Amino acid sequence: MLNIPSLQGSVSPEEWQLRCDLAACYRLVALYGWSDLVFTHISAKLPESVSGPGEHHFLINPYGLMFDEITASSLIKVDMACNKLHDSPFPVNPAGFVIHSAVHEARPEAGCVLHTHTRAGVAVSAQKGGVQPISQQSTFVLGSLAYHEYEGVAFRDEEKPRLQADLGEANFLMLRNHGLLTVGKTIADAFLSMYTFENTCRIQIDAQAGGELTQVNPQIVSGVAQAMRVQTGGLGGAFAWPALLRKVQRDLPGYDS
Repeated sequence: MLNIPSLQGSVSPEEWQLRCDLAACYRLVALYGWSDLVFTHISAKLPESVSGPGEHHFLINPYGLMFDEITASSLIKVDMACNKLHDSPFPVNPAGFVIHSAVHEARPEAGCVLHTHTRAGVAVSAQKGGVQPISQQSTFVLGSLAYHEYEGVAFRDEEKPRLQADLGEANFLMLRNHGLLTVGKTIADAFLSMYTFENTCRIQIDAQAGGELTQVNPQIVSGVAQAMRVQTGGLGGAFAWPALLRKVQRDLPGYDS
């Protein structure tokens, strides 16, 4: 419907693959009900083999498109200041990239940053105690979780150092009164982490509607990293990603155009 010309053949095979994976990730977020109309973002970092030595280029969504409309060719390449690096009829949202640029700057190994405003995620982010160790899912999150206090809509660069300090080396970040954020070496890793983070929050909200809660032994939480490696055969998000791509192809085909 949007008649977006294909970029396949106009970009390197490596960039095209990254575009297809990121477009699939946007559509998966829509399929799982984590999107917030046209708001929030998922950013993917291009490797230096594509962007050039010492360059930091990223792919991000065209602002104003629903997540289930995004295609590989509609994604926009930007620099660290969110300046467009190629022609596109769509705008980008520099304010929305503030959080992402802060994370990418502090964590150069981060291939993908995924941020959501889901109902359950925001609900738990508003709870003083944050994530509670009451489910198997929560143990995976608590093994690498950080918190950042709410400072209003995140469009000021002055907030970036504080966010970076709070994030540290964690892969899960709860933005207080705001939402959830995951950091992954790959798009698949960031998505799998968000799947776990979101379910952690949903389970907690549901469980709090019942009786007294049973907490997981802290020793189990401390050994969770090894448990996750065993569960995914050491592959992380790559273990589930092929099946997720098949799901997108069945339910929302056309992402790879």
